[in-house]
Amino acid sequence: MAQKPHDQEFLEYLVKSIVENPDKVKVDRKVDEMGVLLSLSVDPKDMGLIVGRQGSTAKAIRSLLRIVGVRNNARVNLKIEEPEGSTRGAGRRAPAADLEL
Repeated sequence: MAQKPHDQEFLEYLVKSIVENPDKVKVDRKVDEMGVLLSLSVDPKDMGLIVGRQGSTAKAIRSLLRIVGVRNNARVNLKIEEPEGSTRGAGRRAPAADLEL
């Protein structure tokens, strides 16, 4: 089996050490003219742990990936996949017609 690129291996290690379901962590890697895109998917219950308060954990992970990218002369971006059936933001929006006065 071929060894995974350093950035992908690093992201998997980092995320698996944060989440409660490390066996559900999946990282896909794509390379194009914009650089490297790492797509991360985790168990829906672990999304809060990955994003963190006001996105602080996600920002920190992205910063670390940028450092790994600089060391390997590559631009590394992270996309956190939205889990199936996500309710993010659903409770905040109410159509004007449904509002009671």
